[in-house]
Amino acid sequence: MGLFNKKTEDKKKITAKADTAEKQEVKSMKDLYGAAETGKTPDAVKPGEKKSFRGQAYKVIMKPMVTEKVSGLGALNKYVFAIAKNTNKIEIAKAIKEIYGLKPVSVNVIRMSGKKARYGRISGRRKDWKKAIITLPQGQTIKIYEGV
Repeated sequence: MGLFNKKTEDKKKITAKADTAEKQEVKSMKDLYGAAETGKTPDAVKPGEKKSFRGQAYKVIMKPMVTEKVSGLGALNKYVFAIAKNTNKIEIAKAIKEIYGLKPVSVNVIRMSGKKARYGRISGRRKDWKKAIITLPQGQTIKIYEGV
């Protein structure tokens, strides 16, 4: 009889350990997804760091422009981004703050018309687009050219 009791006690210990592990796992899952369920936004990013989550900001700012002219503007703390066509300066400033954690000094927006294009006898136009020139405060930079 003592032998059977020992087996049931071992099973109880194993199930108790499994229950605590499940509780800990659920607790950590709540920590991961709790902010999304409760509607809280994640903490602000430290200056110079990128955010890891994708939000509305990545729909506003499509990509950084990497050209010779733009690289010259880097010395003046100015960065150029291709942006969505329907955004304004306030939305762009908020997106820069959300993605890079830096508040821009000024935002200039330029509407670019699409170029004429020909493919054989067929002629047409590329899409119109917008670009934004972001000016940052002195001493603050964005690391855009790391992966280039």
